[in-house]
Amino acid sequence: MRSNSLAISLLIKAPAEKVWDSIADWSGQSNWMLQTKVWVTSEKHEGVGTTIAAFTGPFYKFYPWGKQLGVLDLMKVTLWEPPFRCDVIHHGSIIKGTGSFVVEKVDSQNSIFHWSEEIQAPAALFYAMRPFIVLGVKISLARFARLLE
Repeated sequence: MRSNSLAISLLIKAPAEKVWDSIADWSGQSNWMLQTKVWVTSEKHEGVGTTIAAFTGPFYKFYPWGKQLGVLDLMKVTLWEPPFRCDVIHHGSIIKGTGSFVVEKVDSQNSIFHWSEEIQAPAALFYAMRPFIVLGVKISLARFARLLE
């Protein structure tokens, strides 16, 4: 296994605090993440130690029904610096690595949202899946921006 990097940034016409509030609404991510249902799995809903699950697949709305046709991503928040940064560790059986959400304030009405991942996977598998992952993330982030603008 090796570490593989992905990073995408997007200008969003919304204040940094609004972007943060929306990104930190874990279950609300289900409204804009492509074919994904997201929920908190811990009693704690924000801050270091919060645990989150995200299921991506064609029947995501009906999870756990149809779970064999998708991927369950388990995460734990490892860094929490509102309203600017959240880091997670992916610790599921399939997806392993780290991820970051960073909100950069441009001015009072604009922000740049930075999404990045370090995914542990064999290089050949990662490069075969990379175009689909990037496309899915770009579609999801465009949806996210439209909801905020």
